[in-house]
Amino acid sequence: MSNQYAWYFKALELAGDCGELSREQMKTLGVSEGDPKSGFFRRRAHKDGPWQTVAIWFDNLNTVCLVDGRPADAESVWTFACRNPISEGTYHAVRKGAEWPGEPAPTVQRTNLPSDPFEALKAEFESDREIAEAFLKSPITTKEQADKAAAWAKRLSAIATKATGLHKVEKQPSLDESRRVDEKWRDLKEEPKELSTKMKRHLDAFLLEEQRKERQRQAEAQAEADRIRRAAEEAARKAEDISTNPNDPVDLAKKADADRLAKEAAEAEREAQARNATAGRTGSKVSLRTFVSARIVDYDKAVTALKEHPELKALVEQLANRAIRAGHELDGVERYEEQRAA
Repeated sequence: MSNQYAWYFKALELAGDCGELSREQMKTLGVSEGDPKSGFFRRRAHKDGPWQTVAIWFDNLNTVCLVDGRPADAESVWTFACRNPISEGTYHAVRKGAEWPGEPAPTVQRTNLPSDPFEALKAEFESDREIAEAFLKSPITTKEQADKAAAWAKRLSAIATKATGLHKVEKQPSLDESRRVDEKWRDLKEEPKELSTKMKRHLDAFLLEEQRKERQRQAEAQAEADRIRRAAEEAARKAEDISTNPNDPVDLAKKADADRLAKEAAEAEREAQARNATAGRTGSKVSLRTFVSARIVDYDKAVTALKEHPELKALVEQLANRAIRAGHELDGVERYEEQRAA
């Protein structure tokens, strides 16, 4: 080939057949969007779409560009093809119907897929999963295997992306209807509840005053109950010290007085029991209830006391990750880097 392919050969040497040039390699080669170079390349038909063959060369003063054998504008094609050089042999092989090197061959005939999008995508995934799981049983030891693994990962990710989109499309009418129903009932649910809460808060002062009065009454009732109890205990002791004559009027009077005071003491104890302050009749009663919540008076001590709580640990880890990724440094936290295929 003539020198017009010099750039292409350098790019092919750096990226390899069906490889992709890195940003650094693109800078080294001096790629310009408006300056297409002669050579053989490939590009996606659309995002996550199939690969297309691209051939560009200069014929005298004219630039020729073919995409899958059809004429195209070289400058617009170049932007998406320049990073993916391929060998001339691969170009002609694919043009004749061969599969792209390192790409998993389709395992499901598109014409045989069910008409329902869910069932079609499910059938595609089930077929791909069987091959991918078999592939995972052996370690990757060659560049060809690595290329296939990368292609399978992208293919499966594309299925997941498509499933997310189809799921959203199918679910959207239900979401819209759900939002419509929520909007219809929202005010009728929330406004009465808010007004009911305001009415209860309006009762707080009255019920608290009633509770104060009740505590005062209870204290007075308890003092009276204690007085009657002591009198009953004294009468009971006197009733025990009686003569041997069971019909003695004095003894009978002592017993009767002791029984009466014992009943009065029991009744006084009942009167001294606490009564909750209430408002409203049966079925609509409102009363004071105790609601327990935390009020932090020493933040550092509270954090120390909760430091082993799993939810606090998870929150601290989340905030630490956010800070480290933003480039900040934290005491007690170190930056950790891990390389994974992505």
